[in-house]
Amino acid sequence: MTAAVLLALLLAGTQEMEPVLPGGVEGRPPVGQQSPLQAKIDRAAPGSTVEVGPGTYAGDVFIDRPLKLVGLGRPTLVGSGAGSVVRVRADDVTIEGFEIDGRGGGDLGRDSSGVHVAARRATVRDCRIKGTVFGVYLRAADGSRVERCSIRGIPGREPGEKGSGIHVWNTVGFRLVGNEVTDVRDGFYIQSSSHGLIKANVARDLRYGLHYMFSDDNTFEDNLFANGAAGTAIMYSKRIIFRRNAFVHNRGFASVGLLFKACEHVVAESNLIADNARGIFLEGSYHNRFRGNIVAESDAAIVLFDSCADNRFEGNSFVANLTPLNLVGRRTDTVFEGNYWSDNDQPDLDGDGQSDRPYRLSSVFDHFRGNLTAADLLTQSFAAAALGVAERTFPVLDPVPVEDRAALVRPPELPDVPPPPERESGTSKSGLVVSLAALVGGAAVLVWGRR
Repeated sequence: MTAAVLLALLLAGTQEMEPVLPGGVEGRPPVGQQSPLQAKIDRAAPGSTVEVGPGTYAGDVFIDRPLKLVGLGRPTLVGSGAGSVVRVRADDVTIEGFEIDGRGGGDLGRDSSGVHVAARRATVRDCRIKGTVFGVYLRAADGSRVERCSIRGIPGREPGEKGSGIHVWNTVGFRLVGNEVTDVRDGFYIQSSSHGLIKANVARDLRYGLHYMFSDDNTFEDNLFANGAAGTAIMYSKRIIFRRNAFVHNRGFASVGLLFKACEHVVAESNLIADNARGIFLEGSYHNRFRGNIVAESDAAIVLFDSCADNRFEGNSFVANLTPLNLVGRRTDTVFEGNYWSDNDQPDLDGDGQSDRPYRLSSVFDHFRGNLTAADLLTQSFAAAALGVAERTFPVLDPVPVEDRAALVRPPELPDVPPPPERESGTSKSGLVVSLAALVGGAAVLVWGRR
């Protein structure tokens, strides 16, 4: 089974690689589904502040004028279960300080949300949203912000029956800052939206931490994307910046820490990409730069298709990955220069900090792994070791040599890379070390037995 087939399986039954059109915009809820706050909102003058005291308010809210709706003492808005709990249909609206409960109701096809915004310059701040199909939905909501919100989806539902935690469609100049998203389909779904800042968010325990298509000129900083069934997918986009993010613990049949398909001019620097089935995945992508990242403890540090061109890896640290590179195809012009590879055994006799000989990323066996996934089962086997010896003795066997000609012999100092987060289940670093030691010991026993 090829990596291309794996990618198809990864995306099968989920959002395909085509633009996803939103549903129809929900209007004013019928009287029987309205919140008792609706009359107060309808009486408010444009630009005013409507304060809501502690308590529980059942029914949906419709806002058609600029105002601030502010909760005092964290009042709870409990939706009717028929649609979005709060519907913003006017520019310059702020929703702040509420508990919002969708009661597990709503319609996926109509984008029912905790807060659904179809207007400009909205702010959703300090809200805790649960039991809704989508958390916050920004639809053509230029200049809108979602800040310091906690979003938890509907427990027990299959991913295909859930929406995204924060969904952004056709929106320019958005800001998503300091939010935490769990138990939804995708933490952040961003499509056809540009010039946004996504900063200091947490997305965990979901399908994709980030699902991203046709969106240019956005910046991701200081986010955590963890425990995804398939990791992070960035597709058909240009000029994206990733700084100081953590992409960790994305494990599954074809999981990926950071996936790029048909992307150009991406800069990824000072990120932690660790404990993923595949660290970085590149297909059909051009002119991208990866520098100062740590890629660690993944089955394959990089999966690279020969449909890529003019990509560059420099100053990165690759540590304790089962293999540095799975090359899918028979050519690459991707440049690897000045990176640290923990399994590099080349000497540094002149003491300049670089290996005296190039470090070879590719091997015959890794070429097989890139084109025959079942070969993963033999990674630590005597057969894989024998192929390595054979190709060093007879280099003609190596179909595509890929080298780092200035490999570092010591890991570089990367102070801006975030530290690894602790697992909520309580898995400790010492426990991880013990597990890895047991794995290595078991492999050694198997190799010794074969001798």
